[in-house]
Amino acid sequence: MLDLKKIREQPERFKAGLRKRGRDPKPIDDVLEADRRRRALLSEIESLRAEQNRVGAEIPKLSGDLKSSRIAEMREVSTRLKSIEPMLQQVDSQLDELVRALPNQPDDGVPAGADASQNVVVRTWGQPTAFEFPPLDHVELGARLGILDFERGAKASGSRFYYLRGDGVLLEMALVRHALDLLQREEFTLLEVPMLVRTGIITGAWGGTAFDPQQTYKIEGDDLALIGTSEQSLAAYHMDEMLDGATLPLRYAGLSWCFRREAGSYGRDTRGLYRVHQFFKVEMFAYTHPSRSGEEHEFLLGLEERFVQSLRLPYRVVVLCGGDLGHAMAKTYDIETWMPARGGYGETHSCSNAGDFQTRRLNTRFREGARGSTEFAHTLNGTLVATSRGLLSLLENGQRADGSVTIPEALVPYMGGRTELRPV
Repeated sequence: MLDLKKIREQPERFKAGLRKRGRDPKPIDDVLEADRRRRALLSEIESLRAEQNRVGAEIPKLSGDLKSSRIAEMREVSTRLKSIEPMLQQVDSQLDELVRALPNQPDDGVPAGADASQNVVVRTWGQPTAFEFPPLDHVELGARLGILDFERGAKASGSRFYYLRGDGVLLEMALVRHALDLLQREEFTLLEVPMLVRTGIITGAWGGTAFDPQQTYKIEGDDLALIGTSEQSLAAYHMDEMLDGATLPLRYAGLSWCFRREAGSYGRDTRGLYRVHQFFKVEMFAYTHPSRSGEEHEFLLGLEERFVQSLRLPYRVVVLCGGDLGHAMAKTYDIETWMPARGGYGETHSCSNAGDFQTRRLNTRFREGARGSTEFAHTLNGTLVATSRGLLSLLENGQRADGSVTIPEALVPYMGGRTELRPV
């Protein structure tokens, strides 16, 4: 949620932010108008109450017609107050909804652009994998290796569900263990998080005014939903708390299954593991001081790059343009890994700075020193590994002509010394 005081002081800046996202800036005017009405009503209420107090103290000293006149005046003031207070409640509610509907203000470093085609490549690492044979996609490779079963997954749960079998399970766990070892060396606190959270937590982390059932699975009969990422559970970890500024940054590694309806996705993204309804993820999440959130963002991105490089996977880093930026994020980098079957790069990692957007909604502040002033912390998140797309990338880039797949050296210790997967 944005700071209303800053919107009031710098309306043109926030209008420019909406334009950068490709949106109409009119909602800023709507917020300012609701805020003007609210302040006018507050001013009138304060004046009427002051009048009540003044005349209330005066009446006991009066007598006769003057006293009766003052009492009549007080009745009119009281009637006016009773009529105004519901109006204030209505405007308060309207203003809160208008502010909550606004997306985060894009960082100055976010390029303008309408959609993903206008994201800006920051750097690349490695060369796209070349083969001396026609490469297979991961769906066919997984079937030949006996590790992926989409047919039975669809029979059990519907499209875009799958069974992971045998060596596939071991490879997935190897990715997770490798990620956890990296984060433990960096002194992240490991957290296995709730995978069901209140719907208010979902909107608190991702923004908006109401829970979106098109993207998230809702539990009927309960105010609970399945998380789309452990970012949502982690954003709530310090909800309604006052943090000690001296402890920042607080860095967490969230482990969880993630569930997404993915309504509206279509085409090649729906084949295989690229866009499934359930996957496992290791997510980085940090609470930090506002003055250091940019630095923390680069640190988390650096960890993602180290992880992908350790797997010897070619990739590029892009910064998302305004039109592709998530509702709650001020700036996002994506790592797009080379995917041979797509003939191009596909997103495997995201790393975002939400600023104080999430902490304002979930009320997470920090204080510097026993008597210091309080501020909202900044939150950042980054994928270290989403195992579905991680497996996709390993299978397609590591395939050989005989249908076997090379296991990256970094994962060999977690695979009991095995260096390859072979067809069954």
